[in-house]
Parts: sequence; C-alpha cells; structure tokens
Amino acid sequence: MSEDDVRSERVESQIKEKQKESDFDIREYPTQVIYSKFTEKLEGDRAELFVPDYQRELVWSDSQQSRFIESIFLNLPIPYIYVSDVIDGEDEGRLEIVDGSQRVRTLVRFMSDELVLSGLEILDSINGMKFSNFPLSRQLRFSRKTIRTIELLGVDEEARRQLFDRLNSGGSALLPMEQRFGSRDGQFITFIRDISSDADFRRLCPISGARERRRDYEEMLSRFFAYKDHYREFNKSVNDFINDYIDNLNSNGFDEDEYRRKFNEMIIFVDEYFPIGFKKSASNMSVPRIRFEAIAVGVSLALDAGCDEPASMGWLESEDFLKLTRSDASNSRPKLINRIHFVRDSLLGREVQYAD
Repeated sequence: MSEDDVRSERVESQIKEKQKESDFDIREYPTQVIYSKFTEKLEGDRAELFVPDYQRELVWSDSQQSRFIESIFLNLPIPYIYVSDVIDGEDEGRLEIVDGSQRVRTLVRFMSDELVLSGLEILDSINGMKFSNFPLSRQLRFSRKTIRTIELLGVDEEARRQLFDRLNSGGSALLPMEQRFGSRDGQFITFIRDISSDADFRRLCPISGARERRRDYEEMLSRFFAYKDHYREFNKSVNDFINDYIDNLNSNGFDEDEYRRKFNEMIIFVDEYFPIGFKKSASNMSVPRIRFEAIAVGVSLALDAGCDEPASMGWLESEDFLKLTRSDASNSRPKLINRIHFVRDSLLGREVQYAD
C-alpha cells in the first residue's frame, strides 16, 4: 500500500471517528417550554437549561431584544439554538446552551414581563407593551410558537467550548478584552496584564484554558476595579462601561501602588476566610465572572468600611446569594448593586442595603 493510500485511510478513519462524537437530535420546543426549562429550578438554584460560564452575558440592547420578539410574532425564521446534554459532573443531565443564550434570555425576559418592547418599525403598534399587556389569546399563541433546537449528545466540555468559538467567531473574532489589548494600550492595561498573573489570584479563581487564552483573567480584573470605583454609576452595556473606565485611567493616570494594594488586600482576605476561594464548590474548576465580581468587589468595599474579619460566612451558600450570582442573573444596575452589597453587608454583619 502506497504512502498516499495509508494517509487516505487514516484521514477517512479520523473523520468517521469524529463524526460519531457529534451525534445530535433536532427538536422543536414551544417558547413556553424553553421559558420553563430556563426558569424552573430542579434543585437549589439550578434549572434544566442553563448558560455556562464561557458564554457572554446578556449584551443585546432592548431594541435588539425587541426585534427578536417581533420576529417570533411575525413567524420569521429563527436561527437554531444549540444545546448540549451534559454527560458528567454536577450538571449531568442538564442542557447547556452552546449557542443562542442571547435569544433564550431575551425570550425569558419578555415572558417574565421584564422587557418593554421598543424601536419596532413593522409591528410599531406593540411598542411600549410587555407580555402581560397582550390579550390572553395572543399570549397563548406566542407561548405555542416553536423554536428549533439542536441537542448535541455525548459531547464533552472542551468540545462544547470549541463549538461555541466556531459558531460565534469563525475562529477569528476578538472578545472585548482581546480588542482592548489591541486598541487600548496604556498604563492601566499594562498594570492589569501584570497582576493577572498573580499566583494566589489564579489559585483562588481557576478558569478553563479556553477562557484564559481569551484573556478572561484580565477581563475579570478590569471589571473588579471598574465596579469597585463606579458600580453605582453603571447604567450601560458592560463593554462600554469598562472601555470608558480604561480610557479614563489611561488618559488621566492612576496611583498604581494604591490599586495594587487594594487588589492584594482583597486576595489575602479571600484566601483567609473563603474556604474554596471564589469557587462555587470544591469541584468547580472555572469560576463564573458574575460570582467573582460579587465576591471581589464586595470584599474590597467591606475592607474599605473597616472589616477586619467576617461577621459571618454562612451567607456564602445561602439561597439568596446563589440567586444573586446564578448564571442568568443580568447586569442591570439594581442587580449589580444588590449582589455587591449582599457580600459587603454580610461580611460587615449588617442588613443588606438593596437597590430600589
């Protein structure tokens, strides 16, 4: 057998082998089923359908979300939602959203009465309406609308992450922090790059190799400082908020020693009083951004308020904290404030100052 023949056999064998690893089912779920799978808790704070930590947060504007809802009303083609049947670990049996989290979360917001439709030109008569404003007959018809879903079977976590990258970037699009490193060089970016390699920080806050390669450590620390300094002023998209913060520090300068001291104090406190660091469980090896932000900023604010040691740590596994930091918790200003204040005030042993 020639060398070309041997290679052809090897290529064909590998293709067939990998095809077997990509088994899937195509399903059509009514919107009401998708809503229920995402919101109804099976145990603790976990629903059947969930957003993994490598996914971005809800970044669609209200106008973009409204257009998606309008498309459903108009029976326009909706792109497939990709989910995966998790085959191992604490999430075994649940459905992880691989692609389509913006659509799913928009649907949930609308059917939860959190989205007020706006900016629509085709169905302009429904601008200003929420789900509950529609007649019951129209609500029922909307709830029966179906969205096609591809459910991947027998796919491990690394393969799910690779598929997410392929579907969302074609292997080339840059994430926000990667874009900042290319377009926003300056003192603060250099500082963030430096402290992101801190060994204690990485030990307390493990993330996947895929997230590390996409500069998620730098992203998390940029959010830590921006939220710590200006979380009360947050009222826009996360990316715009972080970009404005970085541009300001790069332009006007900052006390690098003071920022490093605040970071170190926060890490030392977490290392001493949080048994498993920023992780949700001892077996968790990829800390969600939203959990890191709540703990890191809350701890730093508690330290600023004179906290020498926690008044209590029982809150860390409470239902309230899990709800505030679960994967579908949005980055609206009130929710951001509430999860930060929950950590800060729990450490200080005082009543939580929730946002209005």
